[in-house]
Amino acid sequence: MSSKDYFSYIRVSTQRQGQLGTSLAEQQAAIERYAQRYNIHISRQYEERETAAKQGRPVFLDMLKALRHGKASGLIMHKIDRSARNLKDWADLGSLIDKGIEVLFANESLDLNSRGGRLSADIQAVVAADYIRNLREEAKKGIYGRLKQGLFPFQARVGYLDAGGGKPKKLDPVQAPLVRKAFELYASGDYSLSILTEKMYQLGLRNKNGNMVCENTLNDILKNPFYMGLIRIRTVSELFIGKHKAIVSKILFDQVQDVLAGKNIKKKVKHFFLFRRCVICQRCGRSLIAEKQKGHTYYRCQAKNCIQKSIRQELIETTALKTFKRLQFTDEEYNFLESEILSYQQQEPEQFEVIKKQLLLELAQTKARLAKLADAYVDEVFDKETYAGKKNELIIRQQEINERLNTEKVRETSYLDDLREFLEPLKSVYLSYKKADVGEKREMVQLVFSNFFVDGKSVSIKLKKPFDEVLNRTSTQNGGSLYGVHRTLKRLFKKLKQYFKANPI
Repeated sequence: MSSKDYFSYIRVSTQRQGQLGTSLAEQQAAIERYAQRYNIHISRQYEERETAAKQGRPVFLDMLKALRHGKASGLIMHKIDRSARNLKDWADLGSLIDKGIEVLFANESLDLNSRGGRLSADIQAVVAADYIRNLREEAKKGIYGRLKQGLFPFQARVGYLDAGGGKPKKLDPVQAPLVRKAFELYASGDYSLSILTEKMYQLGLRNKNGNMVCENTLNDILKNPFYMGLIRIRTVSELFIGKHKAIVSKILFDQVQDVLAGKNIKKKVKHFFLFRRCVICQRCGRSLIAEKQKGHTYYRCQAKNCIQKSIRQELIETTALKTFKRLQFTDEEYNFLESEILSYQQQEPEQFEVIKKQLLLELAQTKARLAKLADAYVDEVFDKETYAGKKNELIIRQQEINERLNTEKVRETSYLDDLREFLEPLKSVYLSYKKADVGEKREMVQLVFSNFFVDGKSVSIKLKKPFDEVLNRTSTQNGGSLYGVHRTLKRLFKKLKQYFKANPI
């Protein structure tokens, strides 16, 4: 051969292979020896570190473009499998060969201008394409197998550390508490994503490279169910129960999703009024609007043709004060309810065992439904999208049951502690309100009252749960037999217990 300008092309399938350098160096050395032997001048070297399993290698495509424009007489590659591990790339090379571009292989003696040589190369290209296709399928099987075992077969997410092959991710002792803090702060509704990003950076949250967790990454973290113990793979639209320890509970995760969706976002209030958005016109059902007039606050109905006149804030507050006085426990009432709590705590072990059996039964039923669902999918009862949706619902329910099994025993104690915390302020709630500043009063009003209803100058109330139950017990303060008082308080304790058990703080 005479001296000509040729391109050389070498490739490794991964960035890691390229960094190691051995494969690239060997390919390039073989090409240079071949070029020297046949007096070929290599005008440009192309090097790529991407997989050829899919179309779209940018360096390879740039090289083909240059060859089409006559920038070189030919191309030297190491072997066929370095050039064509998908048939589209091989077809592109074939079109160049047909146009007179010479394609040579340093480690293979093939005459691509002859029928036999071209046939042999075509066969090798098909074999190479089949190899990579099989390799991809085996890799998918391996990944899916890990997912079914509850293992995440990729790099650990922020807040977790890799524990080695075949092992679940472990909590990062430094970053995991910070990830939980991010969820808690965002769930409060007080932070935008941009402000939270800066806040978490100040607190020390970092990505795997030790850099700031950017806003988009933080958004992905807050949306990722991995942090509540589930593994979601977007490409297959399926959820899997993970063996890794959850950083946040499902309750907290759901609260964050509500905020992300635009729910539960706190809005800034331009003017501060004690009963703002709490006063309803009994006649037309609209909210009364607060306004300042001559040093007093009035609440007015803005509906046209409504005959409700304005009412001063003092009248509404008088009703609130009377209600707080009725809510306040006497020492005898408080002591009786405290003794009921102590008595119930002695029954906790038995209560937990009953709940545990119920949860284990439901867990077994959920797993059985998952197995039946998989059988139905195999029998083509569902399409893939329907199957994934139904499976994900059962996976989420399974996670909820597992979470309850892990926390139920704690909750048996914690909800009674919540009940104690609820009862304690009611020993002096009336005096607390009278001594509070306007901000504290507003907090107490929002906590206790659902609405105030105004009809003329009269004011009626609706309380939030479970304060309504406490108010209904006030007959015990009006005399009556000790037996009747205790029976009333026992009913109240039962209702409060049920409420706090169903609504943990």
